[in-house]
Amino acid sequence: MSEIIIRPARAEDREAVLAFCAHTWEWGDYIEHVWESWLNDPSGLLLVAVYDGRPVGIVHTRMVNATDAWQEGMRVDPAYRQQGIARRLSLEAGAEAMRQGATTVRLMTESTNTASIYMVEQARFRRVGAFALHTAGPLASIPPHNAGLDEPVLATPADLDEIITYLNASNIFPLVGGLYYEDFIGYRISDTLLTEKIQAGQVYLLRRWERLDGLAIVPLREDWRGKHLFIGYIDGTTAEAIGLIAYALRRKIAELSLEQVGAAVPDLIMVRDAFTGAEYEWGGHIFYTYERGLV
Repeated sequence: MSEIIIRPARAEDREAVLAFCAHTWEWGDYIEHVWESWLNDPSGLLLVAVYDGRPVGIVHTRMVNATDAWQEGMRVDPAYRQQGIARRLSLEAGAEAMRQGATTVRLMTESTNTASIYMVEQARFRRVGAFALHTAGPLASIPPHNAGLDEPVLATPADLDEIITYLNASNIFPLVGGLYYEDFIGYRISDTLLTEKIQAGQVYLLRRWERLDGLAIVPLREDWRGKHLFIGYIDGTTAEAIGLIAYALRRKIAELSLEQVGAAVPDLIMVRDAFTGAEYEWGGHIFYTYERGLV
């Protein structure tokens, strides 16, 4: 019998890979849209599993900073599942991440993907967070019951120490693994990331009663839906604080003439309720984030 070989992807693997990815979901798959960038990613590696000269599995790993790796796009040809291919791809991807200096690797899977969840938990990944995708349209005016309340403002570099102090005492921060999400990648929130986001004008602070009461990291993104704001991290002392920020960002997209604000909403009752109250719609999917130490 032929042996499964794990090797770096090649340009000529594309058609075979896209063929077994064609029915990943009812609508297809996104692999065809990222194939070229993953294949030529200088900060990562696209691996394929090959059986009898034919690609039957893939996974992409990228370094998101000097010590953290992100694993994504795990796919195995349906005709070759239950043979340990995904596990072998994951192990080799982790080994490559270690060679590049990673001490931690993370990945994401949908909550209903029981096969993937079993595989990653068998590989000693631990779940560190979960979020539900929500979206909302523009809001031109302030709801009457929120009139007169303080508005979020953009953070400045002088706010960095206060933000770090707030997150260190936050009840939400540890429950979501201390992660910020952008383009379905989880980034560890560090002073470096916060500094970059503050300088980019992407961190909003809510102050009430002369103290920091909530915050959000909100970049302007552009994808197949067009330009939109995306709440990659949100925190608040109370559900009311979170709701105020969520409402304010709906007004912000009205000011920017955008059609939508999206959010990676932590799968916590207080936070989910706040977004429901701010009239965001849940897309019906929950995503789990897993983490494994490499040393």
